[in-house]
Amino acid sequence: MTHVSTGHPYFGVFVLFILTAVAFPATLYLARRVSRKLAKLDTEKLKLSIYECGPEVTKQPNVISVQFYLIALLFILFDVEIIFMFPWAIDFKLLGWFGFVEMILFIVLLTIGFIYAWKKGALEWHSIK
Repeated sequence: MTHVSTGHPYFGVFVLFILTAVAFPATLYLARRVSRKLAKLDTEKLKLSIYECGPEVTKQPNVISVQFYLIALLFILFDVEIIFMFPWAIDFKLLGWFGFVEMILFIVLLTIGFIYAWKKGALEWHSIK
């Protein structure tokens, strides 16, 4: 029998990691097996019928405006570009005039893109009616 050294400061973390790596999949597997055994697999007509006086259920496609995706994309784009300014702000003195000119060019390009999106109406919300 070998001796296990428990004197390392991260031994407890390692044991918890191994325990979690085993217990999590085992719990998922057990929950799936139990739910399959307990679930009623046959569908009833009563379950699929209309309750009291509701309208007939019809499958309708989800209509999501493309405008939503465009605004989300522009938000992420401008948000990520703002993140690029933080390292410049931290090392401003180290970069000197070269870094200052580069950041001014970056801000000018960012502004041109913002004005372009604004003029094209990409920032206006159009409701679907």
